[in-house]
Amino acid sequence: MRPATLAEAYELMIAGEPREAILSEFLDSFYLAPTPEQRLVCLRDEPRMTGDTRLDALAGAVAEYLAKQYRLPSVPAWTFEPCRYLDRAWHASPFADDGMREYLTFASPAEFRSRNIFTEERPLRRARSGLTRP
Repeated sequence: MRPATLAEAYELMIAGEPREAILSEFLDSFYLAPTPEQRLVCLRDEPRMTGDTRLDALAGAVAEYLAKQYRLPSVPAWTFEPCRYLDRAWHASPFADDGMREYLTFASPAEFRSRNIFTEERPLRRARSGLTRP
């Protein structure tokens, strides 16, 4: 069953479900929500802490990024808790070379970069996002 909220997605990850698959399924739920209010419901509840500082910070970045990209009425307050930020840089890439790290450092959206998470320019891209670029 596809998680309807980010908090549900994190419960499934904590239970051992594959992170990438669960996050993708949550994104499908978010993108298919028909109204901004329903999208905000997908982000409103704070995901439980996992004990993995990267995964915990990622939850804050994902929720803030989606709320801003989709111009939702608000960004959930839990996203700004100190536990949702990393002390050390995390370059989320399977490639560990200097060129890739440099690219990710400059390409990362602010919501990720502010948390010391460095990723591609559109990290939550899915075929059904519905978000258009000028």
